[in-house]
Amino acid sequence: MASAAEQMAANMSWGAFGKATELRQRILFTLGLLIVYRLGTYIPVPGIDGVALRNFMEEEAKGIGGILSMFTGGALSRMGIFALGIMPYISASIIVQLMASMYEPLKNLKKEGEQGRRKINQYTRYFTVILATFQSYALAASLQAGDLASDPGLYFIAGCMITLVGGTMFLMWLGEQITARGIGNGISLIIFVGIIAEIPAALALFLSQGRSGANGAGVIIGVILMVIVILTFVVFMERSLRKIHIQYPRRQVGMKMYDGGSSHLPIKVNPAGVIPAIFASALLLLPNTLATFSRGTTGPVMSTILANLGPGQPLYLLFFGGMIVFFTYFYTREVAFKTEDVADNLKNQNGFIPGIRPGKKTAEYLDYVVTRILVLGSGYLALVALLPEILRNELAIPFYFGGTSVLIIVSVGMDTIQQIQSHLLAHQYEGLIEKSQLRGRRGGANAKPKPKGPARR
Repeated sequence: MASAAEQMAANMSWGAFGKATELRQRILFTLGLLIVYRLGTYIPVPGIDGVALRNFMEEEAKGIGGILSMFTGGALSRMGIFALGIMPYISASIIVQLMASMYEPLKNLKKEGEQGRRKINQYTRYFTVILATFQSYALAASLQAGDLASDPGLYFIAGCMITLVGGTMFLMWLGEQITARGIGNGISLIIFVGIIAEIPAALALFLSQGRSGANGAGVIIGVILMVIVILTFVVFMERSLRKIHIQYPRRQVGMKMYDGGSSHLPIKVNPAGVIPAIFASALLLLPNTLATFSRGTTGPVMSTILANLGPGQPLYLLFFGGMIVFFTYFYTREVAFKTEDVADNLKNQNGFIPGIRPGKKTAEYLDYVVTRILVLGSGYLALVALLPEILRNELAIPFYFGGTSVLIIVSVGMDTIQQIQSHLLAHQYEGLIEKSQLRGRRGGANAKPKPKGPARR
């Protein structure tokens, strides 16, 4: 039987969108800030040789250049002020979250509620500045070593670092503003828009190969069908849950005795989301990025390692899949779904799993369930991340598309739609209660008329 929330969602009308003034303002605010972000990707960093950079990125469009350009919304290929993108903030937030689950002072901060969360966010911003500073210096030095700077020297490196760090911090501020005053998660939407913005140009390039004869019609249709199948598969897996039955005992409030209720503890097949794929990509792409922009100034040993760790190489695929599996287990156990905390919360709420004792036994049972669910979840993530890499390399597709991008598009799109539906649900709450018949039937064909009182004389 459908729950009350499901009944209300089924009766929800999108026609009420025009009446939801606050929601409309939030969406317009979000769109405005995302337009600002897209405009910033076209503002170049001072001191860059535009012609040399364009030629270089065209050569690398199929490999590392296409990967980095996809995640920065094309800002890196144009060396815009947002060339670093929002990745330093994401890396910093992941590292701080992992430290907060293992480092005792940060653990205590997490237990302090809103004040502790603000303090952790402040540490994340500081760490973002540090990461962005190191990455901007490495990128500026690599640009200079690769003869992509029009006026190389100390002033170029300093100006490039200041511009790139400032661009990253501005993007972080934009994301926080979207989260607070707009709709959806601002940081995720910035990455989402960056990926979506590069799809039309990549699709046009791919279809132009069909007209030139480089790729046959069968290959083009096959790739399009593969993308549709992967998108459908990702949506199905992201919505998949394992529900664990939770029972609550009878309780007495004052002189009244209330019957015990029951509910379900949902455990997603992929509790870690897209974080493992992003973190694994960032670790694997960092040395390749620096070596690519430095244009062969590395030693012979490093060149051999980088050649074997290039996108599409067997060693790259092996390490990529292995790190995705590792980070899926690690991030889920330490951050996304800590079984000890869940068991403690159930115990504090007097809830229990039928047949399992509260406390330590519940934590062991949840750990047993989550470990086996993650076999499927980590395998699904690795498959979605690796399959496009293999097919792209085999079919010689001249642009980058990957499973990580598909995961981000699906997860962010689903989350944003759910938030919009939540706002509409809150706006339509009273009307939806009547449609769902949660207050009982009001009138009808068989309804008895209410008895009238005596007429006044």
